[in-house]
This record gives sequence, structure tokens and C-alpha cells, in this order.
Amino acid sequence: MPTKTLQIPTADGQADAFAAFPDGGGRHPGVLLYMDAFGVRPVLEERARELAGHGYYVLVPNVYYRHGPMPVVELPERITAEIRPAVFGRLMPLIEAHTTERALRDADAYVRFLAARPEVSQGPVAAIGYCMGAVLAMRTAIAHPEKVAAVAGFHPAPMVKDGPDSPHLLVAALNAEVHLGLAEGDMTPEEISELSRALDAAGVDHTCEIYAGTVHGFTMSDTDAFNPSALQRHWARLLPLLDRTLTGS
Repeated sequence: MPTKTLQIPTADGQADAFAAFPDGGGRHPGVLLYMDAFGVRPVLEERARELAGHGYYVLVPNVYYRHGPMPVVELPERITAEIRPAVFGRLMPLIEAHTTERALRDADAYVRFLAARPEVSQGPVAAIGYCMGAVLAMRTAIAHPEKVAAVAGFHPAPMVKDGPDSPHLLVAALNAEVHLGLAEGDMTPEEISELSRALDAAGVDHTCEIYAGTVHGFTMSDTDAFNPSALQRHWARLLPLLDRTLTGS
């Protein structure tokens, strides 16, 4: 499976990124894969490779690029429940610095770069993400309805928040099918209802599911949150979504 490390020009500098794509040349539908809070690391590179094996060009940008190249924060091989608070203590300044304004500037650059890759076919792309990356994927689709045809978010960060930039208040701009796979406790029943009402009102084709027996981070095999059956369910939802929206199959 061919892979590359790339530099994406942005309004604020060069964002390093990992890319994976199918063997054999040709052009393939593009998928923008947003990292979780822990950053780009082997588990996400493997995720990109697996997705590329299904026929997609997958671009995984280092969202923390303003603070240095990946890995911005050195991580242990396994993020256990015991060390998770200390790791998050190092990550929180990076997370908090990634404002909505920065996210939107970056989204412009990422979508433009992805669409221009010689390995990427013309037509729509998908934005997918994990944890905070799910919110970034949703913001990208809202900002680029002409290009993003699918959004998938797994164990997402809050989609219903106070403030005018809450994603649920902006979904009327979407032109994408949406799937959200929630861990138990990711969103309250009231928040799920509020988000679903907003998507319904906007006419957005969507599913929002709670993956039973999971905790936040369930797709990440390098953490104690990992749930193998939930990861398979994630693939069972993600791959048909991409097939429908990007390949028309």
C-alpha cells in the first residue's frame, strides 16, 4: 500500500500529513481523515492504509502542525486509563489553541490540497474523524457543501455547545450524508435530540447511533477504550456510506 508524508500549504504555514492510497496507480475518491486528540500516530496511519485498501485516497493532516511536526506530543505505545489524564494535560493547550477560525482556515487548505492530488479523482470527497476530529469533519462539510458528500464521526467531541459556532446550529449548509457513532455518554439524550432535530430540519440524511457497551475512544486500539466489535461496527457503517456517496455504488 503506497504511503507518503506530505506538506500541505495553509494560511498559517505548512501542515505535515500522512497519505495512503491504493496500489496500481489511477485516481481514486478522496477521504479527509481527521485525527483524534492524541494526534497522528501508527494506529491512524494503519486506519488510513486499511481504508485505502478499499479504493480511497486518504489524507491525514497533523492538525497540531502550528506546534511542530508529528508526533507533536510523544505518546506511549499504549494509552492506559491510568496515564490518560497526564497525556491529556499535555494535549489540552494544543486542543484549546485550535479555534474554530483556525479549523476553518485549515479545512479550506486541506480540501483544496486533497482535490488537487493527481491520485484523487474528480468529484465529491468525504470528511471523517474521531473525537475532536469528528467535529472538524462536520465543520469541513458545512464550509464546503459543494465538495463534501459524506461525513462520518466516531466517539465525537461535542456537536451541541453553547455559542454561535456550535455545529448543530450550522448544519443547514450541509450537502452531505452524515453518520455519527457515539460511545455511551458522548452526548446526552437531550443533545442527541437537539442535533437530530437540526439535521432533520435541514433535510440532511443522517444516522446517529449509540454503540452499546463502549466508552469514548472505542475505535483506537492503542488505548484502554478500544472495543474490537465496535471498531467492526464502525467499518460496517463507514464503508457503505463512502460507497454510496463517493462511488455511487
